[in-house]
Amino acid sequence: MDSDPMIQGPIVDQTTHWPSPAKLNLFLYITGRRADGYHELQTLFQFLDHGDTLAIRANNSGQIDLSPLLPGVATTDNLIWKAATALQQATGCSLGAEIELNKVLPMGGGIGGGSSNAATVLVALNFLWQTGLSDEQLAEIGLALGADVPVFVRGFSAFAEGVGEQLVAVEPEQKWYLVVRPNVSIATKDIFTHPHLTRDTPKRDLATLVDTGYENDCEKIVRMLYPEVDKQLSWLLQYAPSRLTGTGSCVFAEFLSKKEAEAVLAKLPDNVSAFIAYGRNVSPLKETLADYQLAYTQPI
Repeated sequence: MDSDPMIQGPIVDQTTHWPSPAKLNLFLYITGRRADGYHELQTLFQFLDHGDTLAIRANNSGQIDLSPLLPGVATTDNLIWKAATALQQATGCSLGAEIELNKVLPMGGGIGGGSSNAATVLVALNFLWQTGLSDEQLAEIGLALGADVPVFVRGFSAFAEGVGEQLVAVEPEQKWYLVVRPNVSIATKDIFTHPHLTRDTPKRDLATLVDTGYENDCEKIVRMLYPEVDKQLSWLLQYAPSRLTGTGSCVFAEFLSKKEAEAVLAKLPDNVSAFIAYGRNVSPLKETLADYQLAYTQPI
């Protein structure tokens, strides 16, 4: 007779590997500003098959140990540490973890690096510690860490409203993207506090938005403030539909084939940071979680 396939307690002292994918905002519209200063928006998130990787080893220490330390970022300010300790506090969990980050995504690039890291930690430790929270509960914890964390926790491409926390699953076309990062880091706060930022784009339903040419309301401000971004976007627009993602410095061009993206990448100067990735409507994090759940619930 087969044994019960349930996981028997926390999974400690075993190193596990988890993806922390990038995202693109395929469009981003600012539709208003709330009394608390946060902006109302409408945006379309899609994941990429490219990102950071976290090696996580749960243990009984109760401590959250990170490596390597990010330059200029105190451990207690790191979203990875904040996410792990927030999960401990929310669940009363006394376990700890060693977390090693292989950082690929740029900070301030607008492709979700820090938010994605936080979400990966929440999802991974919820599984390894067996704290039993639902995606909705993890997303609620994540929202306190950053507006983009919930979409990474839930793991599906989404149309987002509110401050980015009201999510509806969608399936935009999965294209190939050439993502280029000019050598600047842009703070979200600097864009959202700019006096000339468009804040009154009319709200539209999803069907209308999908059938309308995609734009980013932050793009005009970023191009005005950062000539490097303006120059790179102007160059990309010669070859394919291109725009800014989020409020960061990364710009992207979309293609129907990898070969087309590679042809444009080959034209870029060697000193420009860029990568090619495929759009994914299901996050690689979600797939990895499913793989681990299957591996650890196999009947003995």
